[in-house]
Amino acid sequence: MNDPFKQAERPRKVLTASEDAQGRLDAWLTSVLDGEFSRNRIKALIEQGAVTVNDKVVTEPKKKVAVGDVIEIGLPEPEDPEPKGEDIPLDVLYEDADVIVIAKPAGLVVHPGAGNWTGTLVNALIHHCGDSLSGIGGVKRPGIVHRLDKDTSGVMVAAKNDIAHRHLADQFADHGRSGPLERAYQAIVWGRPRGLKGTIDAPLGRAGDRTKRAVQKDDSSDAREAITHYEVMERFHEKPDATSLAALIECRLETGRTHQIRVHMAHVGNPLIGDPDYSAGFKTKVNLLPEPAKSVVGRFPRQALHAFLLAFEHPRTGEVMEFEAPIPADMQELVEALRG
Repeated sequence: MNDPFKQAERPRKVLTASEDAQGRLDAWLTSVLDGEFSRNRIKALIEQGAVTVNDKVVTEPKKKVAVGDVIEIGLPEPEDPEPKGEDIPLDVLYEDADVIVIAKPAGLVVHPGAGNWTGTLVNALIHHCGDSLSGIGGVKRPGIVHRLDKDTSGVMVAAKNDIAHRHLADQFADHGRSGPLERAYQAIVWGRPRGLKGTIDAPLGRAGDRTKRAVQKDDSSDAREAITHYEVMERFHEKPDATSLAALIECRLETGRTHQIRVHMAHVGNPLIGDPDYSAGFKTKVNLLPEPAKSVVGRFPRQALHAFLLAFEHPRTGEVMEFEAPIPADMQELVEALRG
């Protein structure tokens, strides 16, 4: 049985068969290589002169293939990454030749960008993984298939090569509907969520600010399906009138939209404690808490959200792997203070 992980590491020569000899060169190669490389990657290699047809370099992706053509594709060494690697400590839960799983701390940005060109998770992974990165899109960089907000902690997985990247990306795009992908979060919210369990089905879109999201009407051009399932794990400071000041909940995502849990919980009246964007109207509630909860909640610096569980199918072995990261110390302190 062919191993696409091994084959992807070396140039290949392909003889066309009569039933395959049709269509554009980039589309045909993508099909023959059975998804080992994306069509965009194949197209880029052709344009870079890395493909020959009958010993002649071809740089036109739309060239038609013909019966009997001998096509050779040479894979160049992956380019050095931009940005550069940085020696940033990582809490590695698992690592092999294809994937790395880490517990991301709060405060660590995932991708370099405006205001955070250095000191990110990508910088840390480039340094940590070194030569074990065989290239994503021809560049020695980790394949990020999902993100956590800067101030959200928890489990993340990244790919080390193109094949693993596509395999994982497909799982996250499917959101676990037909595969083993599973994501679960712990959150501490204001108030008493309705019922012990619930589902929030409310489309999300931009909120007039490129970084924020809001619930949209179904017919809005910007509306994207978003479904969150939650379960109340513990209520804090319950009162005889069936209210409570706060609650610890577990959330599971059926979709994966930006700020999904944060926006959905605020939408139903239970925003996350410490959320700087979606809980502004609840800041005065801290004054209703007794000490020490009042002090601990008042100085809590981030949204109280932690991605504690991640399960996925390993791209090479097919094994379903599950990882958990315990609730971080700052959220544990918050729970203990609210219990008190």
